[in-house]
Amino acid sequence: MNGIHDMGGMHGFGPVVREENEPIFHEEWEGRMYGINICSRMPGAGRSDIELIPPAQYLRYSYYEKWLHAKIEALIRLGVIDRDEFEARQAAIAKSDDAMAEPVIDPVRVLNRITRNNVSNRPEIEPSGNPQFQAGDVVRARNINPWGHTRLPRYIRGHTGTVQQLWEWQRFEDQDPPFVDTDRVEPVYSVRFEGSELWGEQAEPNQAVYIDMWESYLESRDSRTQGE
Repeated sequence: MNGIHDMGGMHGFGPVVREENEPIFHEEWEGRMYGINICSRMPGAGRSDIELIPPAQYLRYSYYEKWLHAKIEALIRLGVIDRDEFEARQAAIAKSDDAMAEPVIDPVRVLNRITRNNVSNRPEIEPSGNPQFQAGDVVRARNINPWGHTRLPRYIRGHTGTVQQLWEWQRFEDQDPPFVDTDRVEPVYSVRFEGSELWGEQAEPNQAVYIDMWESYLESRDSRTQGE
């Protein structure tokens, strides 16, 4: 999906400011949100839901606020809870902190649905075939614009790079609606893109970007993706 989340190569957002001695979590609830996310990882939930956050909200939210928003929407979309249940709980907590100790959603039902759909239950997939590329090959990042989640950065698409290394095969993580996880694994390559290839004369001297890319993101330099 082409959205505000894919900021690589975009202008106007200013420098990345590093916080000295930054804590792991700035507030207690962020640690709880991290734990909730790890314990309730389900197929079709996660990055896709974060990428669907409206741009104004996405830019306003902190890192873990994005996680919270996406988790709520995913749990509703996957039928673990419904929106009425969530809104009733939210309204009760807004009225009184004591409501935190008064569950209005059956925790056993929710836990059973999460456990049944947890990504850790996915079977392992054995690789098949041989890698198409090897170190030293000149390749082009495919110029694609998928509707669902993709890990192919927008600013790399259509540009030429050189394969540096073949990593191990990994499960392909892109998702198209309805965001069902794929059942295939692909070779993953480390590809070097020269700064001058990406940004022309504005690139800094000796600048290069290394990106790990699934094989289906790549094509040989002499081929052209349909529609380019």
